[in-house]
Amino acid sequence: MKRLSLMLLLTFFAILTNAQDSKKDQQIVEDSQEAKAAFLEDDPDMQSFFDNSYAYIILPNVGKGGLGIGGAAGNGVAFEKGEFIGYARMTQVTIGFQAGGQAYSEVVFFESEEEFDRFKENKIEMAAQVSAVAAASGASLNAEYVDGVAVFTRTKGGLMYEASVGGQQFKYREK
Repeated sequence: MKRLSLMLLLTFFAILTNAQDSKKDQQIVEDSQEAKAAFLEDDPDMQSFFDNSYAYIILPNVGKGGLGIGGAAGNGVAFEKGEFIGYARMTQVTIGFQAGGQAYSEVVFFESEEEFDRFKENKIEMAAQVSAVAAASGASLNAEYVDGVAVFTRTKGGLMYEASVGGQQFKYREK
């Protein structure tokens, strides 16, 4: 009887955890749709990147903070040829002069299947603060892919002073 009760309890917790993960994933998808709309509102010309890139990821809510040593993290969604295929997670550690915190959205465009496959294999790492373009009207007109990747950010709030060196690492999970 104890064994059956334990099995039922474990099953209940597994279902509850899966339901919470599913709800969290749905919120990330909804937030990503809103972030895409905000990027396009800031720069309607960015639509050509959405239309012509092989794939892209949208990280709608990235939190960043630091005082000497800093970090950032955010969850998002991945699209291949315009179809939603999975989830993305970005983490970043930075070292250097920095103080404060901020929230922002980020979209990463992949020019070809080769770069996107590297992302899906968790082999993409970049220093986004060096290569990112701040989303603003017309900013995407002059933006270019660097090593097959183009990054745009959109500040949501906060204030961050930074002159740091660090890399963003990405993890991919299928839906």
